Amino acid sequence: MKTDHVEYSSFSGWIDPPADVLPPLAEDLTCEVAVIGGGLGGMATALRLADRGQDVVLLEAEFCGHGSSSRNAGQLASAPGGDIQLLNLLFRKKMPALARFTGHATQHVEDLIRRFDIDCDYEVTGNAFAAVSRWQMGRVRRAAKILRRAGIKVQLGTSEELGIPRGFVGGMREVEGGILNPGAFTRGVRQGVLASSARVFEQTKVTDVSRSEGRVVITTPQGQVRADKAVLATNAFSGEWGITPKHLAVPLWVIEVETEPIAPECLRALGWTSRSGLITQHNIMENYRLTSRNTIVFGVRRIERGTGFPLPTSEKTPDPALVEELAGAFATRFPSLADVAVARAWGGWIAITSSWLPIAGQVGGNVFYSIACNGHGLAQAPYVGTLIADLIVDGKRPEDLDFLWAEKPEFPRPMMMNRIGLRTVWTVDRFNDLINGSRRNARKGSLPVA
Repeated sequence: MKTDHVEYSSFSGWIDPPADVLPPLAEDLTCEVAVIGGGLGGMATALRLADRGQDVVLLEAEFCGHGSSSRNAGQLASAPGGDIQLLNLLFRKKMPALARFTGHATQHVEDLIRRFDIDCDYEVTGNAFAAVSRWQMGRVRRAAKILRRAGIKVQLGTSEELGIPRGFVGGMREVEGGILNPGAFTRGVRQGVLASSARVFEQTKVTDVSRSEGRVVITTPQGQVRADKAVLATNAFSGEWGITPKHLAVPLWVIEVETEPIAPECLRALGWTSRSGLITQHNIMENYRLTSRNTIVFGVRRIERGTGFPLPTSEKTPDPALVEELAGAFATRFPSLADVAVARAWGGWIAITSSWLPIAGQVGGNVFYSIACNGHGLAQAPYVGTLIADLIVDGKRPEDLDFLWAEKPEFPRPMMMNRIGLRTVWTVDRFNDLINGSRRNARKGSLPVA
């Protein structure tokens, strides 16, 4: 695969930054609720609070949607993230509640698209757990059994039956959800927030969060906000202040890559008739999806752990060596497209919890927090933000918030999330690829169908 002329972006490859970035906070304010972080989670929280008549201030260090909200692969998933078998082993009794939560989260995003009439190329295709080998297909079958028992609708089958590329052995497709342009979706939500009664300040980095006289005091370079309550909606960036629970989540840098436009006849030859997004069953997944501009966006495969706060943001671009590795994986999975060029690459910070479950909780009586990513934040983050807003207004936790609520803000150190652990997991994936016949399967599947 050609990587000679890659555009390395420090933002996203989906859209350009907004031209109407708002000015920073430049005075002291008071409000009922302050929301820190203008990603999908923070914007959804502020939007719901405004809808319910609360005086809300939203603070964002760059511009709303600057982080992973605009940078992900745009696969709206209705199933949980992480290892389904491990989740079932550790949280078997919670699986029905988790399934209900993830389904409602997907529907919530669809409601936002309809409410704001967002043109984000949403296609209700579902997403497929795609197997590159017989061993991975066995893993998919076990996951399908677990998800069906929990109440999630999935379809198990061969690549032909699922309408995914013939280079894959088969897989399992979620019936709900699909693919969209996450940058366009996030921009649409931003426009909705800016049109609401919420007071929004972009280019406003929070330097400290503390308490004084029963209120939350949020300090920025040019002013303070004193709020009755505050919501930390900063996901991977949540570790910057002492008020944040320790070990809440691990920040991981992942990258996405997009091809140049591909001839329609070459895309048709893949047999990708369902257009479902693909997630391989490696320990560190590979994701592949079609776009409305006749390109393929793909990514992850290898991840980089953040080593401390604050995390590097504005100027960080993907490592060319990782782009080369992803290009090699693409050529292996799609041999007929091995001569296609990579057009652009970008990256972003996501958060992984030690349990692989979304988390929400409270510090003291008036600071709320959530981590709803684990690779599925596009659906889950805005829904959790909305639920937290309802909790703040009603004083009662919604049912879907109960199962992920942390009664105490105490979390164990995540296992295998240090550099050595991540390298070991990657090595295991590459060894399995070497011996499981996935390259042969891809080549066989790329042959013309008689």
